[in-house]
Amino acid sequence: MKLTSDKKELEKYLKDQGWLKSAESIEAVEIPGEGNMNFTLRINTGSRSFIIKQSREFVKKYPQVAAPEERVLREAEFYKLIESEVKLNGMTPAILGLDKENHVLAMEDLGVGADYSFLYQIAKEIAEDELQVIMEFAAKLHTGVTVANTHTPLRNREMRKLNHEHIFQYPYMEDNGLNLDDILPGLQEEAEKYKRDEILKKELKVLGDLYLEDGNSLLHGDYFPGSWLKTKDGVKIIDPEFGHFGQPEFEIGVTIAHLKMADQPEQLVKKALQTYLEIAPLDENLRKKFTAVEILRRILGLAQLPLEIGLEKRKALLGESREAILSS
Repeated sequence: MKLTSDKKELEKYLKDQGWLKSAESIEAVEIPGEGNMNFTLRINTGSRSFIIKQSREFVKKYPQVAAPEERVLREAEFYKLIESEVKLNGMTPAILGLDKENHVLAMEDLGVGADYSFLYQIAKEIAEDELQVIMEFAAKLHTGVTVANTHTPLRNREMRKLNHEHIFQYPYMEDNGLNLDDILPGLQEEAEKYKRDEILKKELKVLGDLYLEDGNSLLHGDYFPGSWLKTKDGVKIIDPEFGHFGQPEFEIGVTIAHLKMADQPEQLVKKALQTYLEIAPLDENLRKKFTAVEILRRILGLAQLPLEIGLEKRKALLGESREAILSS
């Protein structure tokens, strides 16, 4: 069944699942944020609230893009894997219930908050202490939950295949149906150079194959400002549906890429890396390559960001990224 925001239908479903007590009723139904992937609602009974998330066979923001329908089950597996890690568990929502048949996850409501997408706005800067928390979470995740101490590593191959296509392939297809001039005039002409760059695409193939390989550390899988939540209780981490055991350099590469595209001060970017490296090791050359990959795909691909940097800044980031990928 596909859930809707109809209160009567929701009440019946939630009571059938045992997630709503017999005496409870729904007072309000809200959309908790601008999620890209799933159908997500905040359920408010007047005395408490919680979140329900249903994954479907397509991406909510891009209905034309097919996606693994069971991805919310992988998200639940991620939360289960970090259950015994107190510092990690305390920064993520608790699972209240899981309907495997209908791919619905019920979770703790972390409260009204906003993600860190505001960082893409001109002159917006992340607080250093908040960035430290974000980087420490990643480092503790990568070192605390490993293949060595996990009986059932999370592979999440179908979501990785989807991500691989949109990171390493789609932006470089000759006719991908995306007109980047609709996003920023002049960007399409720049994109054509990268589509024709066979040397670059050869190196991207190597990095893409590495991304698809199983690694030793648990990754969040999509560690960027949209997955960091700013609440009255501090920073929280959400939406690990791309989570898998992989390369930490990919995860941190993505994070640093977004700090760069958000035009954060260079000293903050360096501080972020320093914070991570104080806890966990990293192949810095590989990290730089994955940072470059993420910059290229976000500027040239389908999953666009609300960037406010201009064309020249984007062209400079693209050029730097190409150089980083081709460096030895």
